[in-house]
Amino acid sequence: MDEQPALFTDFPAIPTSGWEEKIREELKGGDYDKKPVWQTAEGFRVKPYYRAEDLNDLPYLAANPAESPFVRGTRKDQNTWIIRQDIETSDITKANTWACDAIKNGAQEVGLNVKNIRTTADLKKLLEGIDPEKQRISFMAATSFPGAFKLLLSMAKEMEVSPKNLQGSLNFDPLSYLLLKGTFYQTWEANLVEGAELIRMAKKHAPAYRTLTVNAHYFADAGATIVQELGYALSAGNEYLANLTTAGIPAEDIFKRMIFSFAISGNYFMEIAKFRAARLLWSKVAEAYGVKPDISAAMFIHAMNTTWNKTLPDPYVNMLRTTTEAMSAILGGADSLNVLPFDITYKEPEDFSRRVARNQQNVLKEEAYLDKIVDPAAGSYYIEHLTDVIASHAWNLFLEIEKGDGFLNMVKSGKIQEAIHAAAASKENDITQRKMTFIGINQYPNLQEELTEALKKPAPELELELEPELEPKHPPVIPLRLTRGTAAFDILRLATEKYVHEGHKRPSVFLFTTGNLAMRRARSTFISNFFGCAGYDVIDTPGFTIMADGVKAALESGAEIVVICSSDEEYPTLAPEIAKGLKEKAPTMPLLIAGNPKEHLEMLKQAGIDDFIHVRSNLLETLDRFNHQLGVTR
Repeated sequence: MDEQPALFTDFPAIPTSGWEEKIREELKGGDYDKKPVWQTAEGFRVKPYYRAEDLNDLPYLAANPAESPFVRGTRKDQNTWIIRQDIETSDITKANTWACDAIKNGAQEVGLNVKNIRTTADLKKLLEGIDPEKQRISFMAATSFPGAFKLLLSMAKEMEVSPKNLQGSLNFDPLSYLLLKGTFYQTWEANLVEGAELIRMAKKHAPAYRTLTVNAHYFADAGATIVQELGYALSAGNEYLANLTTAGIPAEDIFKRMIFSFAISGNYFMEIAKFRAARLLWSKVAEAYGVKPDISAAMFIHAMNTTWNKTLPDPYVNMLRTTTEAMSAILGGADSLNVLPFDITYKEPEDFSRRVARNQQNVLKEEAYLDKIVDPAAGSYYIEHLTDVIASHAWNLFLEIEKGDGFLNMVKSGKIQEAIHAAAASKENDITQRKMTFIGINQYPNLQEELTEALKKPAPELELELEPELEPKHPPVIPLRLTRGTAAFDILRLATEKYVHEGHKRPSVFLFTTGNLAMRRARSTFISNFFGCAGYDVIDTPGFTIMADGVKAALESGAEIVVICSSDEEYPTLAPEIAKGLKEKAPTMPLLIAGNPKEHLEMLKQAGIDDFIHVRSNLLETLDRFNHQLGVTR
């Protein structure tokens, strides 16, 4: 007898129309398409809720983990990703010390950015104390990748280590080199010869080693959307496949030896869906090349935090960002993961920050048990829908590139770079308008923070160094500009810190609070956050009932700027009196109003108000203007 438990019969099914009616009722006339519906940077809309009916016609839902099309990941029983830590130093001794420490404390793979390895002795020194049969070793840079791989195989032979047990990857990616440098270090044809050589060597000697990388994270680090990152990654991967198969390399051999390095942004659920969508689409590419739909054809995904959203002020917030991003990658089924140290934006990471970065993964694995459940997002209407819509948009972008000039030619023409830079500009505008919030940067700044350490050393440039090559002054291809979304705010904030460091008084803002208690507190908080983003001191006050007392306190405070904080209704009465008293003694001192009392703007300007600061003010432009007024130069 098939009877439902009473619990279910107590709650009758409600159709979608019923939910929609209730939502519109709660909106009280508000625009449904603008308030609860979210318009993404990727160009599609996300509804406030999803139901089973939204997943109709998704054929991959029936697939299990480790089954094609691998939406649910490549592992059957446990979500055991590889904890990787990249070592960013060209000093062989230092790199070895850091790598050994990383392995001792939980890292299962090290990525070594040491390009000056020219002999077996150099390599032995680099890997001293590291068992290449037990530890995964990846090389992020090399004078010659075929040369470096030959050294690794030679060293394995000398150590009587079976090359078949070697695991890791080579960061061989000439397309990324072209994107970042604007030129090939040799020629595209020479690159293809090297790529083919690497695949043949790996197949013959070290079949578990991956020798070809698609560095998709550079798209995100330049400000690309999730759809762009995924679509361009597919197209770059296909560029290698098409050319190498033409050169006689079987497609199956290429799939087995390719690794995709994706970035992880702070868009938590979208990133989970991105990794699932990436495997789905790569399985379609494999199908097109006639590769069997088994695990060898599955996309191997390495994930690392994007640098685009990492901040220089309030750097400890980066720990929170990298933790949630790591969770996205893990829940999305990434095969390996490198968490960036929180202080990488302004200095070479130290033992503490590297340890924290490593332990973020250790905690997620050993204490949060995220390695125990395969694809916990499965069945979520929201994430399944996001997976589908991201896959659809990315696939369309991929087809658009393939039907056009192809990835390589679009890079040469600058179209890829132009599209990414446009996406980045749109995001940066949202940051300056505070439509996109960055804690500690354009909202909730740490008013007590002094960036003295950041002034000592500029933030390191994170580049892909595949070959030591003198870059031409005028590269034939427009390079992709890696940046951070908050870079302009960093410049602004560092200008203030430099000004103070040179012996000047830190600029300060006096909050002239008066009138309605609730409004003056709300607006004083808003102004504190606003000017705090430039590193200004903020002098708060308990509220003045006698305007002359407030004027006196403002003049005695030594502040460079005065902001009246009250309600729109009270400004026409209070502001003229304040302006008259202040301007008589300090005619050039900027006097501002917190808010935008539209009906009284002209009258207040005539009364002596210089500007109005409100939610629609362009934060960056306004603060830059005041810096210029006060003599705080970049």
